[in-house]
Amino acid sequence: MGRYSIASIIPAPDNSAEWESWRSFLAEWRITTRSQLKYDESLYRRLDFAWAQGCFSLALIMMGDQRFYDHYTGQYTLDQFLAEGERAFGGYDAIVLWQAYPRIGFDDRNQFDFYRDMPGGLRAIRKLSQRCHEQGIKVFLAYNPWDIETRREITSDTATLAKFVNEIEADGIFLDTMKYGAPELREALDAVRSGVVLESENELPIEYIHNHHMSWAQWFTDSHAPGVLRNRWLEQRHMQHLINRWDRDHNQELHIAWMNGAGVLVWENVFGSWVGWNTQDRAILRHMLPIQRRYSSLFATGVWTPLIPTLKDGIYANQWQQNDLCLWTLVNRTDHIVEGDLLLVPNSGRVFDLLHGQEIPTVIAQFQVALTGRLEPRGIAAFLTVQAADDDLRQFLSQQQGRIMEDVDTQSPMRKIALKTTPKINTPRKQSDIATDMVVFEGGDIELIVKFRVRECGLYESAPIVNTWYPKLHEMDTIQRDVHLAAYALEKREVTNHQFQAFLLSADYRPEHRENFLKHWVAGKPPVGEEDYPVVYIDLDDARAYAQWAGKRLPTEEEWQHGLNSGLVGYGARRVWNWTESERSDGRTRFCILKGGSDYHVTASVWYADGGPQSPDFSAKFLLMWPGLDRCATIGFRCAVDVSD
Repeated sequence: MGRYSIASIIPAPDNSAEWESWRSFLAEWRITTRSQLKYDESLYRRLDFAWAQGCFSLALIMMGDQRFYDHYTGQYTLDQFLAEGERAFGGYDAIVLWQAYPRIGFDDRNQFDFYRDMPGGLRAIRKLSQRCHEQGIKVFLAYNPWDIETRREITSDTATLAKFVNEIEADGIFLDTMKYGAPELREALDAVRSGVVLESENELPIEYIHNHHMSWAQWFTDSHAPGVLRNRWLEQRHMQHLINRWDRDHNQELHIAWMNGAGVLVWENVFGSWVGWNTQDRAILRHMLPIQRRYSSLFATGVWTPLIPTLKDGIYANQWQQNDLCLWTLVNRTDHIVEGDLLLVPNSGRVFDLLHGQEIPTVIAQFQVALTGRLEPRGIAAFLTVQAADDDLRQFLSQQQGRIMEDVDTQSPMRKIALKTTPKINTPRKQSDIATDMVVFEGGDIELIVKFRVRECGLYESAPIVNTWYPKLHEMDTIQRDVHLAAYALEKREVTNHQFQAFLLSADYRPEHRENFLKHWVAGKPPVGEEDYPVVYIDLDDARAYAQWAGKRLPTEEEWQHGLNSGLVGYGARRVWNWTESERSDGRTRFCILKGGSDYHVTASVWYADGGPQSPDFSAKFLLMWPGLDRCATIGFRCAVDVSD
């Protein structure tokens, strides 16, 4: 047993002469390990969990993604998102609805509050789930175990998760940062809804495979000759999803998934950073999925034989057999086209090229036939032998013929982040007309040093993490920015509750979406004793509306920082973050820059957003979604005006 090593992917020997010995080692290891674990497969026998064996394509969705939610119409665009996923990737078998990180920590809302404060609340998420179910797509909720310092629920996380699963009709829990979930979570889910799976992010220990039907295979490294996923080899019905979330090239993940009958996680909007799939990887996945879905039972319960000898260098093949059905999955590990006779197999019926939907003419030689085909550089292939082709198989082959592998671009698609331009609606004022509650700044060419914490959402651009397994996060960094500022005036303090109340009475302002608008007010009035506190629970558009009414505007991030650096501008009776006119978007993620910090500060986890009072040079990226979520107890604003010469 000690000749070969056991890892997350059990590596295969490069020398093909050792493959038979290696396969014997794998078989013995599986038998011995199952015996040592006293392995209980009862959960995998349950019919309500059978769907997990065919869940090959999983998409992680930022709920604020502009392709998933249209902030202009205030509506989820699920159908559009799923249709785009069908065209680009071949569709999804399940989706993860990601809600909180990297926003969580700016105020005391916990991870469950983020679901509650989504557009339409839990009822709308339930409708999303039901619409997914109508299309055969499962829905996962995310659980962040590190969220322990924000507002606490009256029940345990386990009980709250079970309640949400029941209310939303969810099918799975994604265990963020976790290797496994506690047994009581499995019990709580079974008590409220059948067939709800647990999927770990970190490598699932073999001791927990029996009650976790899924796990991520994140940043797993394969041997040159394809190895086998340890957990899937131990329990072939266990579904793993390959993911290297910062990689621009997903070929390795696709190869591992293909050779192991496993799945892939599609994740392009990574916490607000764009990591788009290239067209070649998308095309390969589109061709893989129909075959995996059609033969999901074969991949889950058939006889799996790794590394069948091939006739071409750089071409590797695995065999899957069940009754009279035999399927071979092949990968090309080279960077050039390989074609011709690829491998010899027993003469057991008609042979079909599943990738191209064609029957292969065969020549029998000593009771064997040669499988002939063509593999693109780093491409894949699939061959099937069957006694007869029924109408269902012929229809499938016809559909496969229509899937043309025309996309070969391996360049990662980029997205440009654009600053939203807002028309200047205030008339420049003479310096002599500036009120005493504002400070005038002459402007000019200014050098600003911006401090920020390195997070997965990035700052002005997407996070500068490329092809990195464990990126260096959470440390402070700086950027030097040379900017030109025209003359302007900035308010010395944030707009107060009293001032905002005057605006409401004068302008009769009513936001289109009133969720969490001035949530802290009582009967339409500021809390007693807090009239002169900075107004909060207002979003960026609420602040813009006030500024327009006052004949002013919001300051840019640069104006705010320059003004506060002077020491002539300060803070109100309570420290709150300040909105700035810095809204940006790459078409998938909207965000703006907050300045100033707040009195609220949670420190129990590095995954929380920064809190506490911050120096003027500190900038925090704040992902925008919709007013109900963007209005926080810790964000206010101040106004600026242009100053004429």
